[in-house]
Amino acid sequence: MPQEKTNRLADETSAYLKSARHQPVDWYPWCEEAFERAKELDRPVLLDVGAVWCHWCHVIDRESYEDEEIAKIINENFIPIKVDRDERPDVDRRYQQAVSAITGQGGWPLTAFMTPEGKVFFGGTYFPPNDTQNLPSFRTVLQRVIDYYKNNKDTIIAESQRIFEALSQLNELEPSPDEPNILLVDKAIHSVMDLFDPVNGGFGTAPKFPHYGATELLLARYYEANDEEFLNVVEKTLTGIAKGGIHDQIGGGFHRYSVDAQWIVPHFEKMSYDNSEYIKNYLLAYQATGNELYRETAEGIISFVTDVLSDKERGGFYGSQDADIDLHDDGDYFTWTKEEAKEALSYDEARVISFYYNIYSRGEMKHNPSRNVLFIDMVPEEIGGRLGISPDKVRELIHSGKKNLFEARKKRPAPYVDKIVYTSWNGMMISAFFLAYKILGNDNFRDFALKTIDFLIENCFEEGVGFYHTYFNGKANVTGFLDDQVKMGIACLDAYEVTGKGYYLEMAINLARIAADKFYDERRGGFFDIEERNGSVVTLRSRLKPIQDDPIQSPNSSAAILFDKLYYITNDYNYRYYAEGTLKYFGRIAEKYGLYAASYFVALHYHLKHPVQVVVVGGSADSKTQELLRTAWSIYRPHKLVIQIDSTENNFVNLSKTIKEIGKLKSPCACVCAGNSCAAPTDDPDVLAQTIKTFAFR
Repeated sequence: MPQEKTNRLADETSAYLKSARHQPVDWYPWCEEAFERAKELDRPVLLDVGAVWCHWCHVIDRESYEDEEIAKIINENFIPIKVDRDERPDVDRRYQQAVSAITGQGGWPLTAFMTPEGKVFFGGTYFPPNDTQNLPSFRTVLQRVIDYYKNNKDTIIAESQRIFEALSQLNELEPSPDEPNILLVDKAIHSVMDLFDPVNGGFGTAPKFPHYGATELLLARYYEANDEEFLNVVEKTLTGIAKGGIHDQIGGGFHRYSVDAQWIVPHFEKMSYDNSEYIKNYLLAYQATGNELYRETAEGIISFVTDVLSDKERGGFYGSQDADIDLHDDGDYFTWTKEEAKEALSYDEARVISFYYNIYSRGEMKHNPSRNVLFIDMVPEEIGGRLGISPDKVRELIHSGKKNLFEARKKRPAPYVDKIVYTSWNGMMISAFFLAYKILGNDNFRDFALKTIDFLIENCFEEGVGFYHTYFNGKANVTGFLDDQVKMGIACLDAYEVTGKGYYLEMAINLARIAADKFYDERRGGFFDIEERNGSVVTLRSRLKPIQDDPIQSPNSSAAILFDKLYYITNDYNYRYYAEGTLKYFGRIAEKYGLYAASYFVALHYHLKHPVQVVVVGGSADSKTQELLRTAWSIYRPHKLVIQIDSTENNFVNLSKTIKEIGKLKSPCACVCAGNSCAAPTDDPDVLAQTIKTFAFR
């Protein structure tokens, strides 16, 4: 039997690229060879940027890139390059920016037309196979680009250079001459509050995306100001999201975003980076309010991540789970017809569940109106009143009904899971699991986070180089970005907090050194996203300093937090220098971004409001020491740092003078410090809890 023909993508590790290996398009992965070939043949470059979880990326693949006629046009007139945006966020970031500058919008699939030097002169996102009222067909676009390139080459070169230079200037800011101050945080909070949706929760209008940094910032401000308005925004948002269809009510975890303002109909892909930040938001809100819905939601996310996005044997978190089984459905795995639900449930369960999750003959999905997105529509008391049964019985039937729906859904073919381990995303999930351990007390969360961080250090880290960006099939790949170093640095500090092992603190210090040496701009301040590069593709020689959340915490915000944390632990002002230089650099522009740079304001708040430090001294195996640690971790106070000193080891390397002095106290005990003052040490958990809440407050 003859072997099926493949293109250059057959040997790539990216699932998105490998999925295109049988396409008739003569694809290149991102490489110098492709651009050299474009120069040699004097052809424009066609760049496709997408992801394995992206529904419309697969649609354009099927409609256009698998079409022999379109492939022939591409192969004879372009040099085609396909890029996985998760694998190469540096490529995606630069070409999203360029296409958005031309068209006013970006997204995936990103379709960019470039000169052989890699400069964009035209682009868009999805193009249909046939002309529509709103969009020309892909064939039409290709032919117009071919004709324009042949007849207007000088114009194209000049225009693409103009776009390139304009974007380069946008990325060169003048740092603020003023010291970072709390007024910037106040302005940002007012801006965020102005965008709050008081009906549905969240910020802005449809489509609705989560804004984790804004939620964390408002929760911190509520604690500081004791203003119920801030708490109302947080609770309205987190409750609305938890009850919505964006939340997988059956399997746990969250989909990427909601297409409507009510959080009901999502784009169904599940990203590990979204779910790590949801874990943190819900756990901090649970810690601050005691609302059991938030605890249950966080535990549901962790259960989903453990079951679906984890390498249980070796450690490591996978990248994402697709929305669809194939190109013909749209979230069908996650949605239900009324008949499917009735078949999975008992008679009494079906009566209750249909009210609870709003399951009727007509659902919410446009492609198939009989399919229902599950979202919480009625409380048990209302359902009980309608059906004449007690609310407790309703809750019992909801619980058993959810289990039966989950078991029935497991029999369906499940959407694809991208098993590539992305280092920066793993750093975020490691931190989330450590937080879950500290607040919920489940040792399994700590143990798997430690297993993962040790696995990544062993397999993805190279001394003097830092972390690589990806790991798959036994191999680390793609030179690491700023985000990989700083998010793993924060994860190492979290590992230090829960273990007290100096090894993790030393690793965080090492990563900070790498970040400073390879990415920091000593001339103006702030961190570049990539190392300095050579190469023929000038666009990738342009180093950017990301500050916007997309939607996760921007690399520069993470860097500022990492360096400030190290300063608070070590009292080494060199770390403060990098954090302050970064925050000053973005002082002018961040205010304009507001909500979309919320994590910058979290970092600025952390920088300005010296966090309370709880130093616990005692043998790690001592039950009293563990009780003090549990107490220290259980109390909500924004940005709190807990440092444990094992009195049996006397390992004070890298710690500040104050922490070293506390470490000499008779153990077990705990001491709370803030700024330049410390409270009296105590061995009483109740006294410790009260001191954490009140010491140096306001």
